[in-house]
Amino acid sequence: MAIPSFFRNFAGDMPFAFHIDIVNLVFKGILIGIIASAPMGPVGILCIQRTLNKGRWYGFVTGIGAAVSDIIYALITGFGMSFVMDMINNAHYQYLLQVFGSIMLLCFGIYCYRSDPMKNMHVSGKQKGSLVHNAVTAFFVTFSNPLIIFLFIAMYAQFTFVVPNHPIEMCLGYLSIPFGALLWWYGLTWLVDKIRGIFDTSGILIINKVIGSIVIIFSLIVLFGTVFNLYQLPHY
Repeated sequence: MAIPSFFRNFAGDMPFAFHIDIVNLVFKGILIGIIASAPMGPVGILCIQRTLNKGRWYGFVTGIGAAVSDIIYALITGFGMSFVMDMINNAHYQYLLQVFGSIMLLCFGIYCYRSDPMKNMHVSGKQKGSLVHNAVTAFFVTFSNPLIIFLFIAMYAQFTFVVPNHPIEMCLGYLSIPFGALLWWYGLTWLVDKIRGIFDTSGILIINKVIGSIVIIFSLIVLFGTVFNLYQLPHY
């Protein structure tokens, strides 16, 4: 997936030297962080509950705990895929890997749309506790679900995110993943806090279906573009 022309033109007009591949990876990393955080799983519901019951910042630190867990799994996935990508120098195999990632992400979007996030949810108590305690408990709730690795595999493959032998670019790319996740959690807690008077469980279902629909549409667009060669894979 290539970065939008706006970002490309903006970077090209900068008065100082700036490698466009870094902008590309950071843009992809932010998208990966948002997509990984957006589905209304147990920690998403916990974040909403804490925002409603305890206040916005308790909900936001819940998202911070989840983001820390996500970056750990993101790094584990990235290190594993770097060995695979280092051996795949053939453009045909890279093409197949990207198609595979698009299909996996499409399946994830369908699952997200059809799932009921209210099942097996973690109930937040009325006692506030400290901000650190809320962040730590959210970390363990998220970390207890290693299946997110498959989601990272799908996104890494679709976005051709892993670039072996480019440590500086990849460090910035990985750092952009929790940044994207925190953007999502900040926006979610802001929205829930603003509409707390009318927000109920049906709102959680609606958010989940909207997110699932966006992922489905996005993955279909990228899959279509990959199959019909509407854009080329980046060369590093």
